[in-house]
Amino acid sequence: MSRRDAGDREPGRSGPGRRDAVRGDAVRGDAVRGDAGTRGSGRSGTARRGTDGAAPRRRRVRVPAWTATLTWKAALFITVMCCALAALLGALVHTGMTRETVGQSREKALARLADATVAYQTGEAMPPGSGIDLPGLPAGLRALAVSGERGTLVGNLAGHPVMWAAAPADGRALAAVVDYGQSARTIDNLDRAIVGSALLAIAATVLVGAFAVTRVTRRLHQTARVARRIGAGDLDARVADPRTTDPSRPQDEVAIVAGALDTMAATLQRKLQTEQRFTADVAHELRTPLTGLSAAAELLPPGRPSELVRDRVRAMRALTEDLLEISRLDARTERVDLAVYELVPLVERVVRASGTETAVRIADPGPGRPGRPARVRVETDLRRLERVLGNLVANAHKHGRPPVVLTVDGPVVTVRDHGPGFPEYLLTDGPQRFRTEGAGRGHGLGLTIAAGQAEAIGAELAFRNAPDGGAMARVVLPEPPDPNGCAPDDDAPGDGARDGGTTGGGGGSESGPREEG
Repeated sequence: MSRRDAGDREPGRSGPGRRDAVRGDAVRGDAVRGDAGTRGSGRSGTARRGTDGAAPRRRRVRVPAWTATLTWKAALFITVMCCALAALLGALVHTGMTRETVGQSREKALARLADATVAYQTGEAMPPGSGIDLPGLPAGLRALAVSGERGTLVGNLAGHPVMWAAAPADGRALAAVVDYGQSARTIDNLDRAIVGSALLAIAATVLVGAFAVTRVTRRLHQTARVARRIGAGDLDARVADPRTTDPSRPQDEVAIVAGALDTMAATLQRKLQTEQRFTADVAHELRTPLTGLSAAAELLPPGRPSELVRDRVRAMRALTEDLLEISRLDARTERVDLAVYELVPLVERVVRASGTETAVRIADPGPGRPGRPARVRVETDLRRLERVLGNLVANAHKHGRPPVVLTVDGPVVTVRDHGPGFPEYLLTDGPQRFRTEGAGRGHGLGLTIAAGQAEAIGAELAFRNAPDGGAMARVVLPEPPDPNGCAPDDDAPGDGARDGGTTGGGGGSESGPREEG
């Protein structure tokens, strides 16, 4: 007759009321065919909403900015992949080892049970570790044997892991037990070795991966820094990646990007230099015939046509001088002569020279700013600062609406009109040569020259529109190390109107027009 064997469970993996059945056909030492068992059921729950049926609102978690870096993402990806691989390999090794040790212990238990069965049938003494209804025999395995089936089960006897085997014997359970402690310890040691090796492997892989990724990101950061320098106007900046200059070295993606950036910068520099040379050459070539044309215009007889010719000649001459000045600013060849000057007389002289109705106001220090000197001194190049302020005043009158106010507040000079304000492109990108709002509104050189001269003397020039309308140009001038030092008053004489006074002036200014609409 055929009998079936109850299945085995490794120690620590089964609890009360949980068992596996391994069924077979032979009475003695038969091969195990299949497993069947009963497992304890766990609790299951259902997520519930609030009584009003609405799901709770999730708060958005703000993650640190460094988690968006390529190094962090690569390290996280490597860590996750290593953990997944270690878990898979560990599970395979653990499962294989467990099956092997459980199979060996099952064979021992079944062999002892076969000897006990022979002894029971012949009436001989039972082998050690076997008997009828042994104490500690699991109730599930006992019930399986009483029902006429044979089985094995990993369990505990007095807190020690053992392998049980049981078979029916005249309505009772004939059982045999063998030690499973050594096998359980072997599996536990193997698990610890797997976990330790996996952690070491993950740590080593993450360190090596982070080092490799950091080398790539360092080159990317260098490329980004060079790109920002080029964007700021430094066209001599280059990445100069060794992989792009040595054909024998293989080029990766970062080297390709660096080489493309260097090529772009070189091409842009050549085109800009060509444009600068063309501008300078045109201005120089026009200067000589314009000088002769100006002399010839002065010989014309008095009259309206002659005045129109002289006016156009003066405009052409001013444009030529502006082009020459821009070419010198682009070449950065001019020397800056810095000295200390009193700002208020200098500003008043610029207004008088402009020949415009421009109000000069000196800001009141007020109670909140005690100790500010009434005589403000700045360290600057006189000619260049006069050029900056003259261009700003001329632009305000040409493109804005009165009143035009020039305010001195310490080392800060603000020129404001009450017209339509600066165009959006100028506020975003700054002054651009030959770009104006509408036809017949200048050549777009005035503010370009003002910005270049301000940069040359170390001043900050900013443009914005007033909230209540009008354009505002703000010049922040560097102060001398010793504010109380002597200023060459001979270069900036005169006392102009203050606190809203208007200063009229003499001759006209050659300042360029503003690029606003």
